[in-house]
Amino acid sequence: MQTPRTKIVQALRLDPPQTGLRVKGWLRTLRKSKNVVFFEVNDGSCFASLQVVCAPELANFEEIGHLTTGSAVEVVGELIASPAKGQRVELKATEVIIVGRADASYPLQKKRHSHEFLRTIAHLRPRTNTYGAVFRTRSRLAQAIHAFFGERGFFYVHTPIITAGDCEGAGEMFNVTTFDVGDPARTEGGAVDWSEDFFSRQAYLTVSGQLNGEAFALGLSDIYTFGPTFRAENSNTPRHVAEFWMIEPEMAWCDLDDDCTLAEAFVKHLLKAALEDCAEDLSFFNSWVDKGLIKRLEHVVSADFERMSYGDAVKHLEKSGRSFEFPVHFGANLQAEHERYLTEEVVGRPLFVTDYPKEIKAFYMRRNDDGRTVAAMDLLVPKIGELIGGSQREERLDVLEATIREAGLDPELYAWYLDTRRFGTAPHAGFGLGFERLLMYVTGMENIRDVIPFPRTPRNCDF
Repeated sequence: MQTPRTKIVQALRLDPPQTGLRVKGWLRTLRKSKNVVFFEVNDGSCFASLQVVCAPELANFEEIGHLTTGSAVEVVGELIASPAKGQRVELKATEVIIVGRADASYPLQKKRHSHEFLRTIAHLRPRTNTYGAVFRTRSRLAQAIHAFFGERGFFYVHTPIITAGDCEGAGEMFNVTTFDVGDPARTEGGAVDWSEDFFSRQAYLTVSGQLNGEAFALGLSDIYTFGPTFRAENSNTPRHVAEFWMIEPEMAWCDLDDDCTLAEAFVKHLLKAALEDCAEDLSFFNSWVDKGLIKRLEHVVSADFERMSYGDAVKHLEKSGRSFEFPVHFGANLQAEHERYLTEEVVGRPLFVTDYPKEIKAFYMRRNDDGRTVAAMDLLVPKIGELIGGSQREERLDVLEATIREAGLDPELYAWYLDTRRFGTAPHAGFGLGFERLLMYVTGMENIRDVIPFPRTPRNCDF
């Protein structure tokens, strides 16, 4: 019976000698002489590669020497202590099976490639050091998200991808239709007749699972969603993609203070998981992508997050003496330059800004007693600014109905949502964290396209 495969991450932890070890992976480098061939093999299970030593006694020694970078191999051999510096063990091959040769046109050669170039071969970039590290970290943090909420008794709810309503009221939504776009069904007046479409109404890809999540929180108390969301926003910036993942908890019996407290614990949990479980990959990011990354993450984990009202934040910005690109005044949206100034120079640590003017926030946020502001919060962190946005939700039926109308939305589309206030309303709160924004912060990567496997952006839907 054939011995099972040992992942390279496991092989590198074993104490030599170990006989009959079987590994499988892809060649990263190869060097040869008359009497020996060395190659490094990586299977994606960890950052490091395993050096394989091949002697002339191997039946296919000559063939091995002509392998090229990217080729897939299976190697059986003895794990021994390595006499070379920089590695603890190596594999002395007794058998090398060539599984899949890499064509000479393989684009990932032993040199540094730009992120822009690697986006054009997104199907191959997981084989590189940088992107292997990024996507291992992504996987570990996804697991940490579920662990955090599971330990606290939250229920995981799968909210719909296809929706009829706009949660944010911004109108930047992708249509979902089965119509022939060149010849859709039309009314007698010539308008598109959505009643003839698949759902008998206009439908969209969701921008958020929040409204559906609220319905479940007002029955199960503590829930969270974690899934893809979509924005038809024609933005070509390092911070925007058309498809991204969101984590959105909703908690009944909670106010804005409770919301902030959970958000702080959540962020610290995720950063601690990255520091403890992705140490090798974070060390690479710290050395080659963002020097000082680990120190910054450790600072956030150990810091007490500050809380400050939007009004006080504006006062700090107005008296800063800074000439900001975007003018500051009460009622203006805070921009990244403002957020970084507040976190990096005013408080020196993460900051919750709360109680924003109602005019710049969504209809579902609870109106404060002052009549000017809503019970909203944004978590700002050094270097990138906003990481989380949340609020206490408006639980009063009459007020919510009024805010829907003020936002210019059709109350009929939100009839089911209003029912949650009509039938046993209760205080509740929640927040949203963009998973890719978190990953940028944890890895130091500066473009959101580089922390999602196959980015979807304007005029780009390859792969």
